[in-house]
Amino acid sequence: MKRTEAARRLAPPAYATEGSAGADLAACESVVVPPGEWRAVATGIFLEIPRGYEIQLRPRSGLALRRGVTLLNAPGTIDSDYRGEVKVLVVNHGREPFRIAPGDRIAQMVLQPVVVMNFEEGGGLSETERGSGGFGSTG
Repeated sequence: MKRTEAARRLAPPAYATEGSAGADLAACESVVVPPGEWRAVATGIFLEIPRGYEIQLRPRSGLALRRGVTLLNAPGTIDSDYRGEVKVLVVNHGREPFRIAPGDRIAQMVLQPVVVMNFEEGGGLSETERGSGGFGSTG
């Protein structure tokens, strides 16, 4: 991990408890997200993720419950070959502007293994009870 000077003045990503699946990720800049809008929020963090893994950025449930704030593309994926700054796409579904200050925890990071798919074109697909029904077709 590499951090910008602004991020070095803040606590690094950390797990809040021994059983936490995600490490809390903090903003390193001040941002205001108006209701109904979103912003890319800088964290000042740069990661080198091992090949065969990804980092998923996930919302913090407390922000969602209390403020209506979540991540626009949850879960966001950081690929193992990305070397830029980690930014969090914060969206405000609440009724009031959401103010973010440096050090505010805005997301959590979860390390996940990636299984690479092989694609082969074939003649057909097997039949299932559901078939091609989607978007609420099961009730």
